[in-house]
Amino acid sequence: MTKEISRRSFLKGGLAAAGAVAASSLPLPAAVKGATGEELATLIDIRKCIGCEACVEACQEVNEPKFPEPKKPFPKMYPSRVKVSDWSDKRDVTDRLTPYNWVFIQEATVTVNGEEETFTFPRRCMHCQNPPCADLCPWGAARKLKNGITRIDSDICLGGSKCKAVCPWHIPQRQTGVGLYLDILPNFAGNGVMYKCDRCYNRIEKGEIPACIEACPEGVQKIGPRDEIVKEAHAIAKEINGYIYGEKENGGTNTIYVSPVPFEELNKTIEKGPGRPGLQPVKDSMAHADNLAKAMIIAPVAGIAAAAGKFYSTSKKMTRSEEGKK
Repeated sequence: MTKEISRRSFLKGGLAAAGAVAASSLPLPAAVKGATGEELATLIDIRKCIGCEACVEACQEVNEPKFPEPKKPFPKMYPSRVKVSDWSDKRDVTDRLTPYNWVFIQEATVTVNGEEETFTFPRRCMHCQNPPCADLCPWGAARKLKNGITRIDSDICLGGSKCKAVCPWHIPQRQTGVGLYLDILPNFAGNGVMYKCDRCYNRIEKGEIPACIEACPEGVQKIGPRDEIVKEAHAIAKEINGYIYGEKENGGTNTIYVSPVPFEELNKTIEKGPGRPGLQPVKDSMAHADNLAKAMIIAPVAGIAAAAGKFYSTSKKMTRSEEGKK
């Protein structure tokens, strides 16, 4: 393990920077360039990951303008069971998902052909094809874009954590003291904003590759039309007699992993818990009639709420702008 850590440290300091420069000079996939709305997926080949965290650092650097800047002291919440979630003084935490860290490196040590082998791989939002976080968000803050990205609108989100509760991997993370709830019902509503990977949607809109993909020195990730990504994943799996995760989990996701060992084995040894999702089998959570019914009932309300929230947020920004001119 010491040898592995030393190797990662070296690569993190040298090859990561060189790889980022090389990756940025590569032509972008045509499907990304056009940003036409075609559903995109990412392929993650865990054989290639060296755990250097170049993707983690790139994600934090590029998305820092989106990170929350909470107001303190926080309003007291009623009922008291709604707990404060404050990561503003722990922004350097990179070994789990937080409102300030949207991708982290997970590690699993398994036995392969009688010998122990350690695998590392990036974890973030799976960007489900039929995301329960978007379908069941009562405020309409979470939604799936036509290009397959699921994002949470921080201008609308009240931090009620419904998205985290219905996510099979419990991906979204809350930051207290920021968002719309402070101006509506600071003692009763939500308690913050939920944050997660938005797959650099603003970069993709400009025809750019997500930061984590561009910065990787080993070419661990690849982005493209979902059907092509799935086809390539199967080709790799066939070549290495490997396994795929994400193609069918939760009804299908736009994050596809390929591994030379079963994901059940990886799941046994990874550290799981808050901010550290598992690799367990996941059934389609939106296939059940009760969830579909809830989505149908919530959808019109969410649409109205989203429109109202957008209007409120825009009005507030305009007010601040006018105050700044005085």
